[in-house]
Amino acid sequence: MHRAHRRLLVPAAVAASIALAFTGCSASNFGGDNGGGDGAAEEGPIKIGAVLDITGVGANLGVPEQNTLNMLADQLNEDGGINGREVELIIEDNQSTEDGAARATTQLIENDDVDLIIGASRTGPSLAMRPLVEAAQMPTISVAANAAIVDGSEWVFKTAQNDLVVLERILDDAESKGYTKIALARDATGFGEGIADIITELGAERGITLTATEAFEPSATDFTAQMTNLRAADADAVIIWGITPSAGLAQAAYVQIGVDKPVYQSHGVANDAFFEAAGPAAEGVIAPMGRLLVADQLPADDPQKEVIDQFIADYSEAFGESPSSFAGHAYDAWKIGVAAIEEAGTEPQALRDAIEATTEFVGISGIFTMTPENHSGLTADALIMAIAEGGRWNLNEE
Repeated sequence: MHRAHRRLLVPAAVAASIALAFTGCSASNFGGDNGGGDGAAEEGPIKIGAVLDITGVGANLGVPEQNTLNMLADQLNEDGGINGREVELIIEDNQSTEDGAARATTQLIENDDVDLIIGASRTGPSLAMRPLVEAAQMPTISVAANAAIVDGSEWVFKTAQNDLVVLERILDDAESKGYTKIALARDATGFGEGIADIITELGAERGITLTATEAFEPSATDFTAQMTNLRAADADAVIIWGITPSAGLAQAAYVQIGVDKPVYQSHGVANDAFFEAAGPAAEGVIAPMGRLLVADQLPADDPQKEVIDQFIADYSEAFGESPSSFAGHAYDAWKIGVAAIEEAGTEPQALRDAIEATTEFVGISGIFTMTPENHSGLTADALIMAIAEGGRWNLNEE
């Protein structure tokens, strides 16, 4: 059976010293052959580690991701594992902090000797993991969004849609409706870093100006000051860029102060928890997201529909509720990683190369084709435009 638990993590100073030690490592330190070898590296259980935001501000992301990985590990082992080898899943809770993510990553690499890491749930923790896994030459698949997670990376991949393509979809929609002025309220962590610059650049190509930018912490509960400033900006529309629950609470505050302007949210609200946080203020919000939350509205010939429908059925049976898009990011990371291990074995370089060679993998978040230049594997086609109506997300494609 898989092992999924949380443990006390080593102090940050220890993590830093281990990271320095990793810097001197080379591929030869890992042994093994080019996949499928007969050495010790290709025997015994396959260990897959995960670093997730199970507690703290990112719990709405990390808990469904944890559920998904537990479910998929059970299914895989019931079917005989990977090439006859049992899979051991080791999940670490980073407590929604960057330090926690770094310590958890060190634990998985140094003490657990995992073959693959999945995580983290959010951009900041994922960026904290990146130098550690790159130095250790550890194949890693993040489930967070910011393109900086994989830009120029060798060992890190990811499954959430890039923030760049999300903003392209938002600004294309804004342009089509004649909006020329946009105001922004953004998450103050890594998830919101650089978003204003991207909007400015993409907006210039579409005749759209960013008139005001406000920032908020993901743990915030009072958004009066930020929303009052956005109201004063007198923009044609507003983008609220964050995750649930803070993005939903910001939405409620925006409506409460009496602003009657359309609102776009990011794909960080692609779950039912957004409606719990925003309440009636959610009505009419538009957000780009994957197809999972509108699966019942997809045409029968949609290439993702069968995969999504099966995942929803399995998750709902296991946990008594429907999965979020974040659960889908974990599904994609697991399936891509497992397929690569089946193909190449667990020797690090061979496994990394197999992930990078992923082609037309039909997942929950989209259809993935990785390349040396693209460790995200998704295009804007992976996104649909959804509208919040009657306490759920509905397809809003014209």
